[in-house]
Amino acid sequence: MPAASDYKIQLQALLPPGRLWDALREPGRGSDQLLAALAEEFARVDARAEALLDETDPRTVYELLAEWEAFAGLPDPCVPDGQTADERRSALIGRLTGMGGQSRQYFIDLAESLGYSITITEFRPQTVNGSVDEPLYGGDWAFAWQVTAPQDSVTYHAVDGDVAEPLASWGNELLECVLGRFNPAYTHLIFAYT
Repeated sequence: MPAASDYKIQLQALLPPGRLWDALREPGRGSDQLLAALAEEFARVDARAEALLDETDPRTVYELLAEWEAFAGLPDPCVPDGQTADERRSALIGRLTGMGGQSRQYFIDLAESLGYSITITEFRPQTVNGSVDEPLYGGDWAFAWQVTAPQDSVTYHAVDGDVAEPLASWGNELLECVLGRFNPAYTHLIFAYT
């Protein structure tokens, strides 16, 4: 990226040739100071344009985060207000790159991306071929599954975040809302806490 001194040299090179203009190029003159001030502004605009390139990438966006969120249909209705910039950026990247799924691993990974460690239990109805020590579940249980998570989940945040951002937050509402939203429509989701 060109510095102000580079822009000053370019501006001086644009001056026409001649004795008058040569005199105006001399250091310390008013015209030299004017060119130096213009060069500072050109360097500032150039640096600003380069900084805006970071805003085109969701992984590095900061100033245009709200515009990116609007484009991606965020904020998520499940997410409480007061998210940190890093959490918002992470949600944006997840929304833009997420493939979706219905597998156990998909839901485990989804919970992990929210900061939760879960296990999933799938139920199946009792059959004649089943073991006598298996629970007696009816046919409807084939469409039920259980997510087991810690009772008091704590999410820690980065220390280098904004001053107003908390260092930690507690609760499982986010987990229940997000998994409930992505829960396949034909299934029944049960939450259990340890």
